Amino acid sequence: MSTDTDTTVTAQRTEQSAPGARLTVTGAEFGRPGAVVLRGLDLEAASGEILTVVGPSGCGKSTLLRTLAGLLPALAGQVAQDGRPVTGPGADRALIFQEDALLPWRTARANVELPLAIRGLGRPERRARAEQWLERVGLAGLERQLPHRLSGGQRQRVQLARALAGQPRAVLMDEPFGALDAQTRAGMQQLLVEALAGSGATVVFVTHDVDEALFLGDRVALLGAGGLAGVRTVPSPRDRGARDDPATVALRHDILESLSPRTS
Repeated sequence: MSTDTDTTVTAQRTEQSAPGARLTVTGAEFGRPGAVVLRGLDLEAASGEILTVVGPSGCGKSTLLRTLAGLLPALAGQVAQDGRPVTGPGADRALIFQEDALLPWRTARANVELPLAIRGLGRPERRARAEQWLERVGLAGLERQLPHRLSGGQRQRVQLARALAGQPRAVLMDEPFGALDAQTRAGMQQLLVEALAGSGATVVFVTHDVDEALFLGDRVALLGAGGLAGVRTVPSPRDRGARDDPATVALRHDILESLSPRTS
């Protein structure tokens, strides 16, 4: 006969996440035949780290992210997860876009439940997990609201809850806060940090905002015209108070200089 203690332990084990995925790109070319946007790319997102990616428009940031997600094939080289080639989308890699991509006819809770239903979770379990995540992202009491009744920031919270409810090993984020006002954006950055705490998930976060990259990232990958311009380690990741520290200021200047167009 099972005891309450046994049930609690089982539930805790169920909620534990696997270690974050290690994502590697080796000698890769991305883009379309005849229109390559990235060449000879070597890059790694280590297990459990937040790797932010910055670069000018059109440099291939979104193409990189979609290739890591398995939505686009590499033209050359290899894209791998834990040493195994990425050949298509996987349930343990979640992709979050700038557009919230919520189904308009489904409530907030039903949107969060959808990927759990696809994975075969029973209705009670997926409902409980959806409500837990909606509460965690600050939307308790709004579970039955349709997306059009929610603000832009609230819809992004639903999308974040939907992505993380499935306990992915990698979260790939394509400028998810780019359309939000500055105050909401800062709040969503902090919410992301809190939501990821203890998950172990690896994050690749594409942004055009250098300050966002410096706040969120353990490292920042700089994409330039045609390839990788460098990777920088952030001295004080996820510390708002470090924005004006000399090391952070110097790194911000270095990144902006590295991304500036060169003139002859």
